[in-house]
Amino acid sequence: MNKVILMGRLTRDPEVRYSAGENATAVARYTLAVDRRYRREGSDQTADFIGCVVFGRGAEFAEKYLRQGTKIAITGRIQTGSYTNKDGVKVYTTDVVVEEQEFAESKNASQGAAMDGGFRREQAPASRPAPSAAAGDGFMNIPEGIDEELPFN
Repeated sequence: MNKVILMGRLTRDPEVRYSAGENATAVARYTLAVDRRYRREGSDQTADFIGCVVFGRGAEFAEKYLRQGTKIAITGRIQTGSYTNKDGVKVYTTDVVVEEQEFAESKNASQGAAMDGGFRREQAPASRPAPSAAAGDGFMNIPEGIDEELPFN
C-alpha cells in the first residue's frame, strides 16, 4: 500500500503548466513545509519540505485558490523517478502525487500566517477564555459546580 497524508503550508504559490497536445492537462507543483513533531539533537530544522504534484482539476484548483502560506491537508502516494540533467548527471526524484487536497484552516487564519512568512504557528483565538491560574502542582483548577459537565466523572 502506498498512501501519504500530510498537513503543511505552501512555501510559495503553485507552479502550474499545461501538457502539450490536443487535450491539455493542468499540472501543478508545490512544496509543503510540514512541521516535525520532534527535533533531532543538533539539528535546527523543524520542518520537512516535501515536493507535491497534482494533475487535472486538482491542479486547476491549486492554481486558482492556493497561495504561499496556505495551510492544506493532502492525501496521495509517493512516486519516485529519475532523469538525466543537462550536465549528463542522473537525478533521482521523490514526489507526492496528490489525490485529494483541502484547506486546513479558515481563510482569515491563512491570510494572517501568509503575512508573517507562512510558517508561524497560529496563536489561540482571542475569543477563547483564558484558563484559570494553575495550582501549585501544575494542573489547572476546575471551577466548582461543573462536575456534571465533565465527560470523565
